Parts: sequence; C-alpha cells; structure tokens
Amino acid sequence: MGEAAAGAAMKTKQQVVSEFRRAEIVDAARTVFARKGFAQGIMDEIAKEAGVAKGTLYLYFRSKTEIYKAVLDHDMRALKKSTLERLDAEKGLRGKIRAFAFVRLERAEANKEFFRIMDSESGALSYTRSQYRDWLREPVLRLASAIGKAAEQGKIRRVDPEKTAWLIADITRGTIQRRLLSQKETPLAADAEFLLDFIWASLAAKL
Repeated sequence: MGEAAAGAAMKTKQQVVSEFRRAEIVDAARTVFARKGFAQGIMDEIAKEAGVAKGTLYLYFRSKTEIYKAVLDHDMRALKKSTLERLDAEKGLRGKIRAFAFVRLERAEANKEFFRIMDSESGALSYTRSQYRDWLREPVLRLASAIGKAAEQGKIRRVDPEKTAWLIADITRGTIQRRLLSQKETPLAADAEFLLDFIWASLAAKL
C-alpha cells in the first residue's frame, strides 16, 4: 500500500472514530438536557454521561449551545428518515396520513422531556420556521403527492395537495405541543386516531 493510500485509509478510520464519538456526545447531551433542562445541562455532566473528559467535548463542539443544536438537528434528521420510511410502507392515503402524524407523535412521546425543552426555549436555541419547513419538506411533499393522486382518482375531494400536506403537519405539531403542555395523560393512540379522523373527514367532505 502506498503512502497516499495508507494516509487515506488512516483518515477514513479517524473519521469513523470521530463520528462515533460525536454521536455518543449527542446522545449523552440529550439525556442531560432532558433530565436537567438547558440552563442546568452543564458541560461537566454531558462529559460524565458520555464517559469522556470535559476537554474532549470541545474537540467536537465549541459550546453547550452548539451541542444542543446538534442534538436537535440529529433528532429532526432521524424523524425525517423514519417518516419517509413509514410513508413508503403504506399503500393508501389514509394509512399515509396516519403514518405521517403517528411517527411524529410517537417520537415526541419517546423524547418528551427534550421536546418540551425544544418547544419552550426561545432566541438562539429555538428553531426557526424556515428550519422547521426544511426538516419537513421532503416528507410533506411525499404526502402531498399521495394527496394529489387520491384527489385525481376521486377518493377524496379536490384540494391543493401541498397546502393540505403542510396543514396536516401543522395540526400534528399543534397536537404535540398540546400534549407537552397538558397535565392530563391522554393515550397516544387516542390522540392519533382523533387527529386522523378529523383530517380524513375534512378531505372526504363534499363541497
């Protein structure tokens, strides 16, 4: 193996190790933020949770805010991936709407405390409307395509597919926020089915 090839192989190995360590820090930070909130989620605790020295954190992230944003970005990318997979697994529009809404409700429920922080923080920590739309754009357009096809086939009434898909996304987001703020523990499946029935009744209604 030549020197250049060996260097490339070594670099690839270093990248793998770096990505693994970064992922460990992100997972640890999510746990700490969820347990103590952003203000108390100090770098020492994140390092302890990740099993690394505090100085190691700064090799990958410049600040606690940067780690927080990395957690948020990682989770939103994972949500996008799982939403697309669930959408593609369903054949009919009703199933696709259920999948689109339920996977987001399910993810918020699984990471409730972190989502609560994400929803309540403001300023530099909050995600913008533009970022929210970027994370959701591909799943929404995939859902919009299914809505358009169903309308063409006469299975639902004629609607603007993309506007309708974004409306479904916003209604789902509203349901997540309500669940985060509510003191009453409503079963996730019940909220998901109510949401689906409401949306489906609107699409099936005659003009």
